[in-house]
Amino acid sequence: MCADGTMHCDPELEPAFEIIEPVQLQVPLVFNSPHSGTVYPQRFLAASRLDAFALRRTEDTLADALFLHATALGAPLMRARFPRSYLDVNREPYELDPRMFDGRLPGIANTRSIRVAGGLGTIPRLVGEGQEIYSRRLPVEEAMARIEGIYKPYHRSLHGLLMRARRHFGMCILVDCHSMPSAGRVGDTAVEADFVIGDRYGTSCAPGIADTVCGELERLGYRVCRNKPYAGGFNTEHYGNPAGGTHAVQIEVNRALYLNERTLEPGSGFRQTQQALGTVVAALALHCVAILAMGRLAAE
Repeated sequence: MCADGTMHCDPELEPAFEIIEPVQLQVPLVFNSPHSGTVYPQRFLAASRLDAFALRRTEDTLADALFLHATALGAPLMRARFPRSYLDVNREPYELDPRMFDGRLPGIANTRSIRVAGGLGTIPRLVGEGQEIYSRRLPVEEAMARIEGIYKPYHRSLHGLLMRARRHFGMCILVDCHSMPSAGRVGDTAVEADFVIGDRYGTSCAPGIADTVCGELERLGYRVCRNKPYAGGFNTEHYGNPAGGTHAVQIEVNRALYLNERTLEPGSGFRQTQQALGTVVAALALHCVAILAMGRLAAE
């Protein structure tokens, strides 16, 4: 059975995700790495026209490992084990391309989103430079099994972590952890930064949160862009509600900083990048302490 007890999933994906808990919850931060999964089920590989290495080009390889310092500072880290090319939990639950499936999609499916048109829906159609993943159409039941059995339990767990932090501290901050190709382009925009910080153009978190991340990275000598070309995906937009006490910020790390992009092994700069992000996490934790202190003073 899957994590929600209702669908059968590939046994190679049990568990489909992991939550690394701190010894003690100390800060209202929740770290999420939705695209760093590396477990490729044999059934998925058999259904694909691509080999495993080609499919891995869409991974945020080792992005979860870059943020492991978070648990030592008292925050949980959630990470996918399934690959992004199998299921993308940074999408709406039913962003689905009807051309991919045999059978009728549910009426709530969003079949016309820009991401679906680009082949990057909840069940992706493409990887890399427009490479088709599947050799034939999938049964629509396969899509529903992935959504019901993995996507929904994943988001229930992520939501639960955020609500636990908000109950405990009165606020919470989601940090969505991603990486980007070093030679990437988004439309006409070349990615020339070491880090891109996304806050949905100031709507997903209080300004001081993104300011803290950007400022700390710039202090460390990195090139930082804000919102361009990555403003934040579904997770940042969906969970970010500053007026309700839930903030969300996305961090994109240039893979050239920490990864050998040809072999997908840690690069020579891995430790330095991990340490830099540990410094950022510590600065965010201190920012949270200051926010909570101000709130207590205001209440007195």
